[in-house]
Parts: sequence; structure tokens; C-alpha cells
Amino acid sequence: MRSICLALAAALFLSLPARAEVVWPQFRGPDGQGHVDAVGVPLHWGEGKNIVWKSPVEGLGWSSPVVADGKIWLTTAIPSYVSEEERAAKVEGMSMASTLAVAREVSLWALSFDLESGKQLQKIKLFEVDSPQAIHSLNSFASPTSVLAEGRLFCHFGAFGTACVDTTTGRIIWKRELSIEHGVGPGSSPVLFEDLLIIPCDGTDQQYVVAVSTANGETVWKTDRPPLRTEVGDYQKAFCTPLIIEVGGQKQVVIPGAQWFVAYDPRTGEEVWRVDHGRGFSNVPRPVYDGERLYLCTGFVRGQLWAVRPDGAGDITETHVVWKRTKQIPMMASPIVVDGRVHVVSDGGVATCFDAATGEEIWRKRMGGKYSASPLFVEGRIYFCNHDGRTTVLAPGDEYRELAQNDLDGQLMASPVVVEGDLLLRTDTYLYRISENR
Repeated sequence: MRSICLALAAALFLSLPARAEVVWPQFRGPDGQGHVDAVGVPLHWGEGKNIVWKSPVEGLGWSSPVVADGKIWLTTAIPSYVSEEERAAKVEGMSMASTLAVAREVSLWALSFDLESGKQLQKIKLFEVDSPQAIHSLNSFASPTSVLAEGRLFCHFGAFGTACVDTTTGRIIWKRELSIEHGVGPGSSPVLFEDLLIIPCDGTDQQYVVAVSTANGETVWKTDRPPLRTEVGDYQKAFCTPLIIEVGGQKQVVIPGAQWFVAYDPRTGEEVWRVDHGRGFSNVPRPVYDGERLYLCTGFVRGQLWAVRPDGAGDITETHVVWKRTKQIPMMASPIVVDGRVHVVSDGGVATCFDAATGEEIWRKRMGGKYSASPLFVEGRIYFCNHDGRTTVLAPGDEYRELAQNDLDGQLMASPVVVEGDLLLRTDTYLYRISENR
């Protein structure tokens, strides 16, 4: 009897679907901070050089790829824009009117590609939005990066909708919408914690953080952001992606916003600590953590980089801020910490290296171009991608040392990805797999 039970158990186990191997699950990779352990990552490439494949991507989106089980997933948007006359009428009197793009309607999609061949495998329509909110001309309707976990893809488009997709069948498991006015379009990517999808909603009209069930999309907790000193909606918005860290054996989800850096208990939404960083807003860079200090950007109008110890409770502004820096701090690209140094690149292409413990500037160098993508650290090198399709590769250290410059046709605003020692880069029109090993 025992042998029969064992045989039945073995047969049942073998009949279960294999768990998908999630290689690149979220924005900025496995640790959410742009670090990856890989070998053979390419140093040199260009159009026609070290390109394994180059696949067209329909529509436009600045979301980064995520990868699991031999599939690359992207989100994209296919908008139908209004005429210039209609646009002028719709944005008249609106803040930042000259920079806004207005669509009559937009369809939002999840696309999957075969990792080996680059062939598009699936195209899944998630939402059809009539008269969507206007977006900034540098933004897209599909900028937040999706999250992958155990056969599920969580796609987020801000107020336009959030959906969970079965990555094998393409079936939409659930969909929902969150109420928020972005002002210039969506930007924050969600983060996964156990069975919760945590989503910042820092709009011009309201500011809160919500955690929804990964099983059905229903709200598990919702926490309002701290009060702000301004009544101006544009100064209340933010676009940060949360970072989950562990401090003293306890998990925190850190979410910068307008005026405040805030950490929450990811299970309950209860606030752990907050730091008043002033009147910054429209924060985009994701925070990074080196085990001692968090490094966070304040956003517009003039960005600052703050180092904060996250081991406090309540308002820790006067007790836990270690240092601040104010020159050439990015509004868009996230920092990266390597070997006790914090590296940043400003929107206008000035790279700076700071001592992580003291904030002392080690070096500064203009690389040129404009930057939105967050940097990548792999194999002892830092990769910076700019809007012109150029990736500059640096050696970390006490002086600026450039290892390579590599150019692709098109615009690079999505952050780079590493899979099997190869690079995945998404431009405004193509998805590339780049390798020096083939």
C-alpha cells in the first residue's frame, strides 16, 4: 500500500505544471536597485554588431521588459491623438499646457516575445480608454513597468487600469481601476510583497498608497499620504516606484512622494517613519539602499539627493538625515550604489559620484545627452542609457573612466535588462537582444 501511495504521489507531482523561472521580475531587476550577477555581458555593440535579434514593438511605452520562463513581457499603448486644434482647446488654461499630449482614445496591451528568437508570441488587449487624461510629451500611456511572479503578470497603467494576466494562456484574471489625476500621465511602477501588489497613487487631486490582493485585485489596505503644505495640485504629485527593504528584521516599503519620504509596513500600510524633504514634487527616481542608508531624490524644482538612516520611527527629519547634495541631481533616473559610492546622472547628462557615507563629491563629468533610464551595474561596470540611443559604460572608482560608448537607432528611456549574460534594450520602436557570446 505504501508503495502505491508513493507512486501516486510521484505521478501527481510530475503532473503539476513546472513553476516558471522568473529571471527579471520588476523594474530595475531582482533586487529592484539595478544590480545583477551575470557574466559575459556585452561591452560593445551597435546596429549590425553583436545584435542577436531586433524585433519591432507596436505602439509606444517606456515600461522596461520583465522576463520569466523564456518569455519577455512588455506593455505598450496605441493611442489615437487629437488634432492640434482639438489639443489646444483641451489644454487651454491647464498647467504645462504646451508640453501635454492629448489622445482621443488609447488601447493598452501586454506583449510577449520569445527570448531565443525575438518572435512576438502574444498580444493581449487589457484596456480601451476613451478620452484619457493628457500626458507629458516625454511620457507614454504605458510607462510603469510590470511585475512578474509565478505565472502571473501584473500590468499597471496608473489611472488607466491595472490587470493580472496568466502568462501561459494570456487569460486576464482580474482588472480594476484606481481613482487618481496624474497631471502628466502615469509613472510609478508597482511592487510585489508576498500576496500584495503595492501601488503609489500620488496625484494632483489625491495622494495615497494602496495594496491590492494578487489573487483578485481587491483592496487589502489603503493609506493616505501625510498632509502637504501646498494647495497646488501640480506640487502634490509624484511618480516614484516603491522599494522594499529590511531593517532590524522588519520589512519596510519606502515610497518617496511630494514633500515627504515615507516608509510603511508592507503588510498593513501602517506608517513606520517619515522625513520632510521640503517642497519637492514629481519625484521619479526609485530609492536605493546599501544596508545602512537610503538614498532618495526630492524631485522638482531643483532636485536634491538625501541619505537617510531608516531605523527610526515617526518623524525622523531631525535625527536620521545623514547628508544632502543639491548639484546635478536627477529628476528621472534612479541612483545606483557601488562599492561605497553613489552614482547619479542628471536629466541633462552630468554624471556624479558621491561617497556613500559622507556625501562628499568624488568626481563629476558631463557625458552628454538627456537621461531617463535608470543605470545598471553588472560585471564591475555601470551602464547609462540616454535618449539618443547611446549607452555609456563606466568603470566605478575614484575617477571617471569610460569603457565604451554604444549607439542604437531610436530613443532609450526604458531601463536595461540582463538575461543569460545578454542585454535586453527597449527603444521607442524595437526590442533588442545583445550578446558578445554568440
